[in-house]
Amino acid sequence: MMGRVREALEDFFYEYDTPRMVLVKDKKVGVTFRLIQLCVLVYIIGWVFIYERGYQSVDGVISSVSIKMKGLAYTNTSATGPRVLDVPDYVFPSQGDTSFVLMTNFIMTPRQKQDYCPESPDVGSCTSDDNCSSGQPRRYADGYRTGRCIQYDAKTRTCEISGWCPVENDSCIPNPPLLKEAENFTLFIKNSIRFTKFKVTRRNLVESINNTYLKTCIYNEKTDPLCPVFRIGDLVKQTGQDFTNMAVQGGILGIVIDWDCNLDWQVRFCIPTYQFYRLYEDSKEKVSEGFNFRYGKYYVDANGTERRHLFKVFGIQLDIMVHGKAGKFDIIPTMTTIGSGIGIFGVATVVCDLLLLHILPRRKYYKLRKFKHAEEMKEQMTSSEDNLEEKQSTIKNVNTNDVYRTSAGLHHLPQPSSGESMQAI
Repeated sequence: MMGRVREALEDFFYEYDTPRMVLVKDKKVGVTFRLIQLCVLVYIIGWVFIYERGYQSVDGVISSVSIKMKGLAYTNTSATGPRVLDVPDYVFPSQGDTSFVLMTNFIMTPRQKQDYCPESPDVGSCTSDDNCSSGQPRRYADGYRTGRCIQYDAKTRTCEISGWCPVENDSCIPNPPLLKEAENFTLFIKNSIRFTKFKVTRRNLVESINNTYLKTCIYNEKTDPLCPVFRIGDLVKQTGQDFTNMAVQGGILGIVIDWDCNLDWQVRFCIPTYQFYRLYEDSKEKVSEGFNFRYGKYYVDANGTERRHLFKVFGIQLDIMVHGKAGKFDIIPTMTTIGSGIGIFGVATVVCDLLLLHILPRRKYYKLRKFKHAEEMKEQMTSSEDNLEEKQSTIKNVNTNDVYRTSAGLHHLPQPSSGESMQAI
């Protein structure tokens, strides 16, 4: 038992086996094999190592964004009279967040109060009280119906409601937009990021930016790509849109700040790039175009009655998104990438075996040379064993040429006669 164990251990430690290799001299297969290997090599070096930097350990970005808007606008409408609007009037929310709205147009319904009044003709037209059931309001109603059909104007009758009166009339949107000066407003974006894995912190106010430059620069993709101050009209133009058209009913724009940093270089080379996108498409059916919302300014008049000015605001919603990653050399992903690349080289062998064994005219011949079938090996082993037994039998049964060695040399032994036995010397 111990002998078998020792023999198994010796076989395990002292023996080495390797796959059987078959050399095939064929131009088609050889050229195909080398071309595939070349493509794999270009992919590994060019794409995986150089472009994707597969030799690096990667970390994602965490970020913080704050904004400041600058600009003044002048409006003069029948509802508001002449007014000068500044940042708190046209930016929502006023503190500035990664998502905010710049007002470019509005419809104002002044001095509303809780009262009874006719509903808007769009949702409450009627011919008699039978058309105005009292109780719960409909989906687009302006208030609770009282059950009466009353005169809206000289030609139209609508259902009476209880709610904020007079009701809003938004059928006519100002065009050109009331805040056409918003095209020249400027947006200042401050962005701080951190790659926690590498303990690197950066701001979009990079080393080349100082206070003097910041007061005068405006972002330009070619001349000032690092300036964090953006003209609103330029942002809209970058997305392929016209500001005046968008400002009438509003829209949604996305600003992407992208940090793609190679920390194998000095950290000052870790700088942001800016991209601008339109985040909605114009509807061919003109359904729910643009972007708008409503808000009210509440007050109490001299008589103690609560009132409000209702604003339907059309504006450009700006969503600021920060993407980023940083990479730095690490031996573990490097070895993993190299190992994966070596494995991909096996594709060349698979393709060439497919050509060799299934497509080329001499495929049957190559199959015979490449594979060793178990039945053939068994026949060869049986034939070898028979030959060995035959040789052993011949040696044992030699009857005429037996010899023995003495100090005098070789002597032939005489054949014993029939019935005699050979005596031991």
